[in-house]
Amino acid sequence: MLQKLFIILILLIVSPMVVSAQSGSITGRVVDRDGFPMPGATILLVELPSKGTVSDANGRYTLVNVPIGSYTVRISYIGYATLNLPAEVGQGVSTVLNVRLEEAAKVGDEVIVLGDNLRGQARALNQQRNNMNISNVVSSDQVGRFPDANIGDALKRVSGITIQNDQGEARNIIIRGMAPQLNSVTINGERMPSAEGDNRLIQLDLIPADMIQSIEVSKAVLPDMDADAIGGSVNLVTKSTPSGLRISGTAASGMNFLSNKPIWNGSFSVGNRFADDKLGVMISGAYHSHNFGSDDIEAVWTELSDGRAIMDEFDIRKYLVRRDRRSGSVGLDYRVNDRNVIYLNGMYNWRDDWENRYRMRVSQIQRAFDRNQAVNNGNGTYNLPARVEFQTKGGFDNDRIKARRLEDQRTRNLALGGDHLLGSLKLNWSVSTAKASEERPNERYISYRQAGRATVLDLADTNKPHAYLANAADNLAIGFNELSEQYGYTSDQDVNAKIDFLLPYSGDGFVKFGGKIRSKSKDRDNNFFVYDPTNLSTFGSTLGSVPNSSQTDAGFLPGSKYRAGQFVTAKFLGGLNLENGSAFEREDVLEEYISANYTADERIASTYAMVDHQLNDKLSAVVGLRLEATSIDYTGKEFNIDEEEVTENTGANSYVNVLPGVHLKYAVNENSIVRFAWTNTLARPGYFQLVPYALFVSEDSELERGNPDLKATTAMNFDLMAESYFSNVGIVSAGAFYKDVNNFIYNQTTRNYTDPTFGSGLEFTTAQNGGTANVYGFEFAIQRQLWKGLGVYLNYTRTESSTTGVEGRDDDLALPGTAKNMFNGSLSYETSRLSVRTSLNYASDYLDELGGEAFEDRFYDRQTFIDVNGSYTITPKIRVFAEVNNLTNQPLRYYQGIRSRMMQEEFYNVRMNFGIKMDLFGN
Repeated sequence: MLQKLFIILILLIVSPMVVSAQSGSITGRVVDRDGFPMPGATILLVELPSKGTVSDANGRYTLVNVPIGSYTVRISYIGYATLNLPAEVGQGVSTVLNVRLEEAAKVGDEVIVLGDNLRGQARALNQQRNNMNISNVVSSDQVGRFPDANIGDALKRVSGITIQNDQGEARNIIIRGMAPQLNSVTINGERMPSAEGDNRLIQLDLIPADMIQSIEVSKAVLPDMDADAIGGSVNLVTKSTPSGLRISGTAASGMNFLSNKPIWNGSFSVGNRFADDKLGVMISGAYHSHNFGSDDIEAVWTELSDGRAIMDEFDIRKYLVRRDRRSGSVGLDYRVNDRNVIYLNGMYNWRDDWENRYRMRVSQIQRAFDRNQAVNNGNGTYNLPARVEFQTKGGFDNDRIKARRLEDQRTRNLALGGDHLLGSLKLNWSVSTAKASEERPNERYISYRQAGRATVLDLADTNKPHAYLANAADNLAIGFNELSEQYGYTSDQDVNAKIDFLLPYSGDGFVKFGGKIRSKSKDRDNNFFVYDPTNLSTFGSTLGSVPNSSQTDAGFLPGSKYRAGQFVTAKFLGGLNLENGSAFEREDVLEEYISANYTADERIASTYAMVDHQLNDKLSAVVGLRLEATSIDYTGKEFNIDEEEVTENTGANSYVNVLPGVHLKYAVNENSIVRFAWTNTLARPGYFQLVPYALFVSEDSELERGNPDLKATTAMNFDLMAESYFSNVGIVSAGAFYKDVNNFIYNQTTRNYTDPTFGSGLEFTTAQNGGTANVYGFEFAIQRQLWKGLGVYLNYTRTESSTTGVEGRDDDLALPGTAKNMFNGSLSYETSRLSVRTSLNYASDYLDELGGEAFEDRFYDRQTFIDVNGSYTITPKIRVFAEVNNLTNQPLRYYQGIRSRMMQEEFYNVRMNFGIKMDLFGN
């Protein structure tokens, strides 16, 4: 059956069908009473029920190939009154019909006044209902109603999504159990490059929530979308140009209760139309400054020969961080005429992280047990000799780096495109360029370390293990170990071009086809220098002989028993003149960085064709085929520590993926829909995984290599979803999904490995393709206004997975990233002036990374977040708001093998924010 459908598809493309010349088109824009665009509006011709379309993200729509005559155009929108308007269609011309909708949602006999929250829900639900694929949509108004600083925080409230955090903010997205590297993030449909050095992950905490108009999560991608989205694709839609003057702004401040320092937020948007409404302009900007930090403990566990589990390494870490996030965007569109529009969109995001970290580490614990030097005190504690280290992380002390480690991350993208109507043929094109970069200049570390120090190991509670100096006064007697400075730079640059054609072949359907070229260049350039004081006694041979300060905190969130101790001050470290040759001898330590440097050039050419056909008044289908051809060239480095030689290795890889897909949509009635999708998707290996590098750590006999033979992960996906929408702005949905994944990628660790270059007895790690993985589950969601302003938002997702082909491990291991249970819930109360919401976000624990054996598997622990926010409308144009995040003080927690074996526990405390929001607009 599918073969016949694809043959028909090809015939439709290569043999253009004759369409009546006696036709015209109807075009226009749908906006609300304030002139804001309304995406997802349904536009139908009453006299030709099969002739219809949906407004796009900018509220624009076009009905093509409309026979000459008089018609009634029906525009409907959940939560708004349906309009029926007359329209005359002439031969070869476009009839312009702009529409303004009025609210008309009801609960029982009561008309609901749509506040900002409900307007946002209405926009999102209309888009979601009219999409042909299975998706979730979040509007900017909804984002604004939750206390979310960045896009990642907003996404964690979507059904089937959980987020991995970094320093208390959402960073990496997991969709339906698919790890971050199996999902994609785009801006206005274009894939974003990554500033991460060894993968393709997009840092969602780079992008403020205020900069985005809507978020579209596609869980079943269409043939006209990039296929590298096994879990799904997240599309961030920037703010569109308005229909008239719009000025909006936000000013806010708050407090972080860990740092006890203020938070500052500000954003603005200014837009209008000029030149007789032909030129639209929207300019937006945002600034976020946050002084925060984290209190962290970490452990590495090992097994003794008698089977006992002990820590081999333990850290107490204290982070002091300042994060400044700046963003700007511009959107321009120029309507040449009713059939031709040119647009230009650009966004720039710049995030600076200044960080000082103080780390107390106890290591070589296993060695004491192996040498029978550990004395069992009988209460879960041991006395033993161990290596103890006190390390300060910072940077050069100038006006830019400020004696802290600076991480400067930037993304920028610029797209020029056009929408054209050539008779009955719709043509869309775009060319774009994007770049992501990360620079870490003059990053410094100084450590004082000594082996054989009298230490206490406390394993009475493995959830809260501890290792510390038996005599705290020994802290200042620890001797000098190392002073280093390094530089890191990673860049990832894309150049894209695409073209799409849409041609109606009858009143019941159209064929769409096109192509895209993406050229990507990625490189990493690091260095690492060690500086030895020429006169150690003058410099400071012990920690107590250099400027130091106590980082012990009685309120340390993992527990007051963890006492970090004394550390070299960041000011002293930052003020050292390392270029003074009389004071320091510099050594270029190649083995620390050379293997991490690489270049990669990737080219992806894709083409697709699809038919969208209304089979009858209830059933519609999209049948399509996508081809993606990938080629990549890469250069990596291998360092032979014995010969002190660097070898440059090159490689190349190319492959073609054939990706058919079918989407069915059945309208049970006007507001109830059943969807089915069969799709095929892929995930390309991370760049650094492919690079033929070798990284050897002689001290630990550890070797890591790239694997140029890695294959792309592929998946066949089946999705079923039923949705019922409510006219008073709400939805109930339930669905199931199944993914058959092949060649998933995992890190394989082999012990007692022999390498021809680096010798025998090694612990060897490399990325490998596994066999198959089955991922399946179901999701349920309800979003509804209940009574007199009371609303509920709930969703739950259950995911199961199993794998085969992990070398040395039994089958039926879970696929890394698969959280079994995900739940979001919020209870809201909204009137014309007041809006209050309490929100809960929960995700169960899941396997994060496979170890060499079950004992070494790393798990991301369960997490529960509770947030509260509210706003009050003083006037229709001015609103005040307040929000509190992380009331549960949820830590980032990993465990090793079993939950009671804590691997990391990092706390961020509560933060609050309050401010004022202003909207001025002209209709």
